[in-house]
Amino acid sequence: MTIAEAQKLVDEWIKENGVRYFNEMTNLAILTEEVGELARVFARKYGEQSSKVSDEKYNEADEMADILWVLLCLANQTNIDLTEALKKNFEKKTARDKNRHINNPKLKK
Repeated sequence: MTIAEAQKLVDEWIKENGVRYFNEMTNLAILTEEVGELARVFARKYGEQSSKVSDEKYNEADEMADILWVLLCLANQTNIDLTEALKKNFEKKTARDKNRHINNPKLKK
């Protein structure tokens, strides 16, 4: 599935099942909440925090998909073509960081 196809599928799902998009501020708050849920999984699975029984319902793949879903909603609401935005972001990072990471001695360990 392409990013454009994902944006279209989310839009269709919202129109068929979701009544309407939550407003942009609500979706931004939801995005923040979802990122926090992913952070919880990582802190317990890869970090030093111990797990609780209530953490068993969370997994990183589902949390990442939740984040992507809300991000796609926000892009749709604000008329952002994420495919184009990502292409431009690659160009920006390449121009800015082409030699930065290769020459970073901290990354050569």
